[in-house]
Amino acid sequence: MASCSGCGPGYRSPLDAMKGPREQIVYLPCIYRSTDFNKPDYLATVDVDPKSATYCQVIHRLPMPNLSDELHHLGWNACSSCFGDSSKSRNRLILPSLISSRIYVIDVGTEPRAPQLHKTVEPVDLYWKCNLANPHTSHCLGSGQIMISCLGDPAGNGKGGFILLDGETFEVIGNWEHPGEAAPFGYDFWYQPRHNVMISTEWGAPKILAPGFNPADVMKGHYGSCIHVWDWTTHRKLQTLDLGEDGAIPLEVRFLHDPDATEGYVGCALSSTVFRFFKTPEGDWAVEKVISVPNKKVEGWMLPEMPGLITDILISLDDRFLYFSNWLHGDIRQYDITDRRKPRLVGQVFLGGSLVSDGPVRIIDDPENIQQPSQRIIKGRRVSGSPQMIQLSLDGQRLYVTTSLYSAWDKQFYPDMVRDGSVMMQMDVNTLSGGLTLNQNFLVDFGKEPDGPVLAHEIRYPGGDCTSDIWI
Repeated sequence: MASCSGCGPGYRSPLDAMKGPREQIVYLPCIYRSTDFNKPDYLATVDVDPKSATYCQVIHRLPMPNLSDELHHLGWNACSSCFGDSSKSRNRLILPSLISSRIYVIDVGTEPRAPQLHKTVEPVDLYWKCNLANPHTSHCLGSGQIMISCLGDPAGNGKGGFILLDGETFEVIGNWEHPGEAAPFGYDFWYQPRHNVMISTEWGAPKILAPGFNPADVMKGHYGSCIHVWDWTTHRKLQTLDLGEDGAIPLEVRFLHDPDATEGYVGCALSSTVFRFFKTPEGDWAVEKVISVPNKKVEGWMLPEMPGLITDILISLDDRFLYFSNWLHGDIRQYDITDRRKPRLVGQVFLGGSLVSDGPVRIIDDPENIQQPSQRIIKGRRVSGSPQMIQLSLDGQRLYVTTSLYSAWDKQFYPDMVRDGSVMMQMDVNTLSGGLTLNQNFLVDFGKEPDGPVLAHEIRYPGGDCTSDIWI
C-alpha cells in the first residue's frame, strides 16, 4: 500500500492496488438452495496460498442461521472509496440473500481466517422501510454508508431500487432513489463520483426468474434490456438507454477503474454482447456495441440456437484487459481494451459448458468455427457446469473462476453440477501480450464438502479486488 499518514482501507489508486500483496485466502458464498441437501448456505474461507499446507482447501465454514437464503454477491462495509478516512476499516463483509431478502453482516476483521456472524438484517426491514426485496449488489460509499441494489418489490415484481444501510449499525436507513423513480428492473450498479454519475442494470422480475429460465418470458417483457443513468448527488434518474434485442438482459456493469474515466462496459447475457457506455461531448451518456459472441446452431438443446450467455465481466486494475465468461458455451475470454472502441480477443479457454464433445449437444453451424471442446478434467475431477463468476488478482496475473450462476438455473442447465457440486479453478494470465492458461495444480472441489455437494458463487479477497473497490 502507498504510504499514507492516517489512511483508511484499500489503496490510494488502482495502480497502487496492483502492487498490493498476493491473495492468501478468499471468501465464497456456498449455496444449498435447489440441491438435495436441506442445509443452510454458508460462507467458505479458502486457502489460495501455494506455500500453505492447506492450499486449495476450505479452511473455515460459517453457516447462516436460516435455510434457503440463496447467498449471492458479496460487498464490503468500506473499500478504497474510504481510503482517506482513517476511522474506517474493511472489517465487515456484506452478504445479501437473493431469495430470502436477508442481509448478513459478517465480521472478517477479528479473525480473517474464521469469520463470524455480526448482524442479520431481516427482510421485513427492506419490505417496510423501502418496499424492496431480493437484494443483489452491495457497494460501500465514501460517506461510510452501504448501498445495495434490489431486483424487485416484496411481491416479486420487478423494481430496480436501492437501499441504504448505516455503515456502523447496519440498520436500514431507507431508499437511495426518490419515490416513484425506481427502474423497472434491477441488478448491478457502479458509481463514478468525479463525473457525478451512477449506472445501473437490469435482470428480470424475481417471481419470473426465481424458478428457472423460460425464453418465452423474455418476449413477454419480464426481463430487462436497459441501463439507467443516475445523478450521483441528487439521486435523480437522468437517462434510460434501451439496448434493444442486441442488449438483452444487461447484467454486470464496470466503469474503467481510473476515476477520471468517463466510460465502461456492460455484459448482456442473453444477447451475448458487450456494450461500451460513454459520456458524450454534450454531457449526456450513450452506448455502442463493441463485442458480440455469435449464437451457435445446435441439436440436442432446448432451442435451435445457443447463446454464449455472458454472465460475469471484469476489468483489470490497469484498465488494459476485459474478461468475461460464457456460461452456456463454456469459455472464458480475455480482450485487450487499450483501444476502448475495438476490443481485441487475446485469450480464450473452454472449461466445461454445454458444448463439450461427449455431451448431448451437437454444433450444426458455428460462425466462429470453434471445434466442440473436450471435457475438462483437473486433478482427476471432471468439471461439471461452466465458468461463471470470475475474479482477478490485484496484479492481474491470476484469474479465479467458479461455476455456479444461481441455484435454480444451475439445476435447469447443469443438473450434474447440482449433483456433483461446483468447482473453483484458476487461470494464469499473460499480462504482456494477453493469453490464458489453466493451472492444472489448482482445484477446489465443492463436491466434497462435509454436508454434501454445494454450489459456490462469487469470490472476494479480504483486502479488496477489482469488482468491489471504487476510487473517488
